[in-house]
Amino acid sequence: MKIAIPVDDKSMETSVCQSFGRAPYFLIYNNESKESTFLDNSAAASQGGAGIKAAQTIVDNQVRALITPRCGENAANVLKAANIEIYKTVNDSIKDNISAFTDGKISLLDEIHAGFHNHGGK
Repeated sequence: MKIAIPVDDKSMETSVCQSFGRAPYFLIYNNESKESTFLDNSAAASQGGAGIKAAQTIVDNQVRALITPRCGENAANVLKAANIEIYKTVNDSIKDNISAFTDGKISLLDEIHAGFHNHGGK
């Protein structure tokens, strides 16, 4: 199963990014083959709709679960329509989050926010 996590850099040692839609990269981790791939998030620099575009990237990569600190409503709707489960990160460590997911010790993200519309840029 493929898992996606928004990350700050292309390294397993980097931190989980606090923003889903504007994360610089996504880690795509296959918990069966243990392979990891880092994708550039082309939505990060978008003027608007970054969450929706980022969610579509996740869908296009056949991911089945997203682990993120937070997720906006529009992005969550895209993910849910593709039957992708959204989980809440346990901390900022990629490895801890993957372990928690694999061990079934991670919770579904139940606080979906309205989004940060028209707050493009950094």
